[in-house]
Amino acid sequence: MSRSCLAVIIAAGDSTRMKSSMSKVLHPIAGRPMIAHVMAAVASTGVTEAALVVGRDADGVAKAGAVEGVSVEAFLQAERRGTGHAVLTAKQAIVRGYDDILVAYGDVPLITSAPFAEAREKLAAGADVVVIGFHTDKPTGYGRLLIENGELIAIREEKDATEEERKVTWCNSGLMAINGRKALALLESITNQNVKGEYYLTDIVEIARAAGGKVVAVDAPETEVAGCNNRAELAMLERLWQERRRHELMISGVSMIAPETVFLSYDTQIGQDVLIEPNVVFGPGVRIDSGAVIHAFSHIEGAHVSGGATVGPFARLRPGADLAAGSKVGNFCEVKNARIDEGAKVNHLTYIGDAFVGAHANIGAGTITCNYDGVNKHETRIGANAFIGSNSSLVAPVSIGDGAYVASGSVITENVPADALALGRARQEMKPGRAKILRERALALKAARKMQK
Repeated sequence: MSRSCLAVIIAAGDSTRMKSSMSKVLHPIAGRPMIAHVMAAVASTGVTEAALVVGRDADGVAKAGAVEGVSVEAFLQAERRGTGHAVLTAKQAIVRGYDDILVAYGDVPLITSAPFAEAREKLAAGADVVVIGFHTDKPTGYGRLLIENGELIAIREEKDATEEERKVTWCNSGLMAINGRKALALLESITNQNVKGEYYLTDIVEIARAAGGKVVAVDAPETEVAGCNNRAELAMLERLWQERRRHELMISGVSMIAPETVFLSYDTQIGQDVLIEPNVVFGPGVRIDSGAVIHAFSHIEGAHVSGGATVGPFARLRPGADLAAGSKVGNFCEVKNARIDEGAKVNHLTYIGDAFVGAHANIGAGTITCNYDGVNKHETRIGANAFIGSNSSLVAPVSIGDGAYVASGSVITENVPADALALGRARQEMKPGRAKILRERALALKAARKMQK
């Protein structure tokens, strides 16, 4: 849309009902602060400038509200005097002059760009104020949108509504769009002549109509405009976000055996024909390419899994894990900051950190890359087609050559040349009868201790 637009995001509440040490808009949904979800939604409507009205944790909220492609300016609302007052806190930005002004709230994280885009279209068609409403079968407590001849004539709060008006199920979400050329005059006409002595943004509807302006309403899904005031509502919003995103992925070609048990991050990318088994958690920064399989009870964060690779069950991929095509990280394995090259197998009970595992290498059960010396991290490099026997410890920095063989139970502290066999263990010795002597000695000691009691 070629029209200029300023988004005013209200995020200055004290968040007392959240019972938290930080502003509620900083609480995450799908690993991303609520305020960041809102900013992403307005940015996707073509908004390039935003005024963020902040209060508690102002610096943190402003930082979390930064979004690529949008110039964000923070305005401190020192006093909480209602929604109308909150929007006017950004007066310095509003007076610069815009075609459209969008008003959103930092605690409505499921909103998408669609309602804002429709509201802006109504402004372009001549409306002065566009209210975003929602239909609900439980309207109690919400302001009702009163429509007459296709126009919005008032937002009636429930306590002021007649019995007939309370039957209305189209309710006010609080989100709206305002003609930017008239916004300041309309906002400054709002008075605080009410019981609370606050400036209500909803009064702008009747003010605009009294000035001969056109006011309309557009609809949004109820789930999109749901706000958050406490931890129970935070969990509800998380559930709704997860359900929506899972559905999007499955429609795009991802298979989930038990989708309700799969948890995604805001930026999780999953290709077609990926199979995800139950109880999988994706943290931020994950990309799963087409055709990969993620087995049950795996946790993946900051990792890339190529097509044809398999993960789990009970695997953990930490940031920097990069699995090439056809590779495998099996049960009870952890991989961190490591490349597992094409066809390589890390099947079970293994830790691979700060490492490179070459193509078609085989890493035996219980293998550990000892990458940390207490101060610094060091790299382990394992060549193509190498075989690392079970229960081996590779003490970094160390390199295992292509085709090399590390005998089971070895502690490797020096580089192993290509095609060499490395043994790093003590020679086995036999002490005939010694086990019986040790056992009898232990039993005698145990009996003596019992007599002392």
